[in-house]
Amino acid sequence: MVGTYPDYPEPRIAAPAVEAASSGVSWGAVFAGAAVAAAITLALMVLGTGFGLSLVSPWPGSGIGAGAFAVTTAIGLIVIQWIASGFGGYITGRLRTRWANVHTDEVAFRDTAHGFLTWCVATLFVAVVLGFVGYGAASTGVQATATVASGAAQGATAAAPAAAPADPTGYAIDLLFRPAPDAAPPAANGGDPRPEVARILANAVANGGLPPADRTYLAQLAAQRTGLSQADAEKRVDEVVAQVDAAAAKAREAADAARKAGLSTAFAAFLSLLIGAFIAAVSASLGGHLRDDRLRSLGSTEMLPG
Repeated sequence: MVGTYPDYPEPRIAAPAVEAASSGVSWGAVFAGAAVAAAITLALMVLGTGFGLSLVSPWPGSGIGAGAFAVTTAIGLIVIQWIASGFGGYITGRLRTRWANVHTDEVAFRDTAHGFLTWCVATLFVAVVLGFVGYGAASTGVQATATVASGAAQGATAAAPAAAPADPTGYAIDLLFRPAPDAAPPAANGGDPRPEVARILANAVANGGLPPADRTYLAQLAAQRTGLSQADAEKRVDEVVAQVDAAAAKAREAADAARKAGLSTAFAAFLSLLIGAFIAAVSASLGGHLRDDRLRSLGSTEMLPG
């Protein structure tokens, strides 16, 4: 028709995206889940401490060794993190508010992030609590140790004023004033030789062996004090040195076992924390997914804009 024009659709202008007024983090649900996780962690740690005390014993030949104790501790830490993080993350996922107009992938990410935040808050809270408990226990232990040490020092000063000082140069000073090899040792009433002998043995342990001159000198002291012959005194010196070396080796083995146990426990604690973070994230995602499905099936309108 003349003077008419075909109808064209009006152009559509895309509306700018509007930023949601509310935050994507449901902090109430995060703190609620963190409180649950922290409470379960502390409860299980108390229970684990009781089991640990039942496994160890101060008596020789009883209880478990350091290696078995480290393995048991590692398993306990992992189990504690697994249970506490699972409950805390799931609680967070079920309590958080449902988001509307948000893509499913974004909802899954937010649920996972909520679980991780729950684990972070719970871990920090437990660390602060354990730090205060450890500080109080350490302060009490230091005060008790100082009191006992003070009393022991006073008693040692009154009972044994000639005790050996804790001077690393004591052995060198003893060596300086030691009689010549062909001279007789000091008379028996010249003082107690035990402090000097202790320093000689300590030097032998530190250097990995007793020098021949020290062995001869100790044999002379033993012969003079006990009435043994020089050969028997040297034999006794060898027996004593062997006992001291065995005790030192046993102490070094115990220290090395404790070091390895502490190292294993540290790695196990780190592994348990990683497992806890993963379990909390997965549990929160599962809890949020179940909550959305339940609300969707019930036709609930409890939503927040994304």
